[in-house]
Amino acid sequence: TRDPYRIWVSEIMLQQTRAVAVIPYYQRFLERFPTVEALAGSQEPELLECWSGLGYYTRARNLRRAAQQIVAERAGRLPRTSREWAELAGVGPYTAAAVASIAFDEPVAVLDGNVARVMARLAGHRGDIRSPRVREELRERAQKLLDRRHPGQFNQAVMELGATLCSPRNPQCLLCPVAAWCEARRLGVQNELPVRLGRREPERIEMAVAVVRRDGKLLLRRRPEEASVMPGFWELPAPDGLAVGEPLGRFRHAITHHRYTVTAYPARPPRRLPPGCRWIALADLPGLPLTTISRKALRLTPPEGPSSRNPRR
Repeated sequence: TRDPYRIWVSEIMLQQTRAVAVIPYYQRFLERFPTVEALAGSQEPELLECWSGLGYYTRARNLRRAAQQIVAERAGRLPRTSREWAELAGVGPYTAAAVASIAFDEPVAVLDGNVARVMARLAGHRGDIRSPRVREELRERAQKLLDRRHPGQFNQAVMELGATLCSPRNPQCLLCPVAAWCEARRLGVQNELPVRLGRREPERIEMAVAVVRRDGKLLLRRRPEEASVMPGFWELPAPDGLAVGEPLGRFRHAITHHRYTVTAYPARPPRRLPPGCRWIALADLPGLPLTTISRKALRLTPPEGPSSRNPRR
């Protein structure tokens, strides 16, 4: 598509998320919000429910804020240049260049992780790819190589090259169409580049949640608006102070640099509601912004199963 709205939505969704995971969310999002006006007029709970499971929810909030900027300040007309796109909430240099080049043929190169890897290997660059200076050097190289007649196609081709052949591990150099010009390939260091210094080790966290049902309702807690992660989302409460039964199961979940191991317990309804908790009708869950950890935990128990199994104190 050359539709700037659709390109913009797709680029925001594809940030830190694989395309195969994005596709159903992208289709559902555009059905719900087919225009920038529809997105600008949406309510946040509706937006978060549509985004639920995709992660990095600040992206969704910024997308809505930017849509409101476009409607209020530009009468609904989407920007045409990368400079104008970069003035919107949540739009950085990469997204601005991607939309402007693909939708409007602006001759500006993109630099995402895939493109940076391709450029680092082509140049045999041994600098830390996380360094702002190195990334600017790689962006300048991409700009010099850019096909100014077909900038959108060029940018997408380089991104695709990085995603399919010039992969982080074991790049498929024998199939690569630019292997003859690749300095890393010539030196035999393609598996060593790009250089990443100071890689952060993931933090491993054990946590537990309680599944409490009563009369067709589920006990949930709403995360505070000031929470640093998923503010405003609903989640299963912790089992502290509840009469719980044998574990329903355990599962793993990853959020950025955190690796969670979660144990889900059935529990009896409490006499008093824990702070921040409410009874929510099971029929209302599909339209509720619910954390992914909670959704995974609910899959471990039958939809209409008992509220607890052999509960104990």
